[in-house]
Amino acid sequence: METNVIELKRLDLLEIEGRVDSNTASALHEVLNERIDQGTSNILVDLSNVSYMSSAGLRELVTALKRVRKNGGDLRLCAPSERVTDVIELAGLNSLFEIFDDRTMAVGSF
Repeated sequence: METNVIELKRLDLLEIEGRVDSNTASALHEVLNERIDQGTSNILVDLSNVSYMSSAGLRELVTALKRVRKNGGDLRLCAPSERVTDVIELAGLNSLFEIFDDRTMAVGSF
């Protein structure tokens, strides 16, 4: 898994590429917590290049969502693949996260 953070005016955009599973979830945890610890309260996670997401990856997203909401912010998702969307829906998290089809709409939602 590789990550890239782009700092925008109202949010941080986190691009993730590859598999997010039990072996890589700790790296996702570190990136998300680093951004939140630095004062970021709005995060957009671009999932367009994520081929697989396990429950460990979902857990990190939920944990980060709770942290930013405590600070009056939000964590939103954009462009998940069909496979990742299925995992999110099976876990019942599609009602917890705002999920957008494309990055432009997601950035504009903040």
